Amino acid sequence: MSDNYQKIAKEVIEAVGGEDNIISAAHCATRLRIILKDRKKVDDKAVESIDKVKGFFFTAGQYQIIFGTGTVNKVFEQVSALGIASASKSEQSQMASEQGNNKFKRAIRIFSDIFVPIIPAMVATGLFMGVRGLLLQEQILAIFGLTPESIPASLLTFTQILTDTAFGFLPVLICWSAFKKFGGSPILGIVVGLMLVSPSLPSRWDVSQGTAEPLVLFGIKMAGYQASVLPAFLTGLVGAKLEVWFRKRISDTLDLILTPFLTLLLSLVCGLMIIGPIASEIEAVILNLMVFIFTLPFGLGGLIWGGINQLIVVTGVHQALSVVEIQMIADTGWNLVNPISTCSIVAQAGAAFAVGIKSKSKKIKALSFPSVISALLGITEPAIFGVNLRFVKPFIMGLVGGAAGGFLASLLNLKATGMGITAIPGTLLYLNNQFILYILVAVFSFGVAFALTYLFGYKDKEEN
Repeated sequence: MSDNYQKIAKEVIEAVGGEDNIISAAHCATRLRIILKDRKKVDDKAVESIDKVKGFFFTAGQYQIIFGTGTVNKVFEQVSALGIASASKSEQSQMASEQGNNKFKRAIRIFSDIFVPIIPAMVATGLFMGVRGLLLQEQILAIFGLTPESIPASLLTFTQILTDTAFGFLPVLICWSAFKKFGGSPILGIVVGLMLVSPSLPSRWDVSQGTAEPLVLFGIKMAGYQASVLPAFLTGLVGAKLEVWFRKRISDTLDLILTPFLTLLLSLVCGLMIIGPIASEIEAVILNLMVFIFTLPFGLGGLIWGGINQLIVVTGVHQALSVVEIQMIADTGWNLVNPISTCSIVAQAGAAFAVGIKSKSKKIKALSFPSVISALLGITEPAIFGVNLRFVKPFIMGLVGGAAGGFLASLLNLKATGMGITAIPGTLLYLNNQFILYILVAVFSFGVAFALTYLFGYKDKEEN
């Protein structure tokens, strides 16, 4: 089997212009990511004909070849064994950023690099919220002869620790990741984040509700930034830059003492007295705008987002949008984005499934059916780049299906308890009275995209 993957690796290297045309290689869950010296030397048709390749695209300075979960790891191992330099995703993002000149895309990559590492914590917390919501429902408790009042207070507190900690200390996670991204010491990032949520400060929730008075210093009102995103991100950015600046200018003799001291002091001053108050207002405006869009009457918000979501995936900037979901859950306890995103994802699965059913080509079927499974697990790239975009119309029908499903999800006011997982795994975020509705909108999205693609979106001769 390893010989087969070695053969695939050799063919990949040759198809992208040879070893001399490759700067580095890395991989994510489904794609082999290659930084090239010259994009024009790549033979796209040769890449597409390689065994197990499900598609390819070029974005953000990277040539990305879709192999699928598991397969990509084995191909990458063989590519590395053949002497191709490997790099982490963050290192590749940096190299791609240096090669590209699109400032917007570079800014989006920065957000992605900072927020993607903390998503596992958000996913776990969302699952805890879902399970807690399920187990504390009166109908479930009644099965065991219990009522909500009969649950011990200590048990409720224990479950709150599981559901509230990650969001309560969110600035700690963000500052840690920001310091790491911008060249600072992650441990100082952790301390800065802890300072922003120090128990010595009244929480922003208590201050906003009028149950506590803000701390006033030099006429500036200060409060903790529990569950805040933008203040923590900007404070982490400034703190890391300050640390790097000090390390370059302070002698080695005093560096260990002065650099951490000045970094923490100035980061706290900036975070609580300058950045925090301004960023909080900006954050509130952004969140209110997003909530406004998703709660537009007659399901219009879901219709719009469900229709454009996978277009955003094609651009490669979708990971950065997790910041909106994080803040929405932190402030409201619910995620309005997740169910609509799920509709757009399963719709692309429905379109790819229609192509696979209708096509007589073994190659197309071999691409379509596995990509459907991948999409139903929340990863749409194989379906989009390997099948739907290849024929264009199925992708468009998938967008229509996503819009239709998003419209229905908005009408039904579907809300997830967490983030980070969609489609079939996403059912874990709806373990309450929304479970059946979630399945309904997902099946509806899949069905609309499948029917439209089968009837109008694909003719078998198009594959020739």
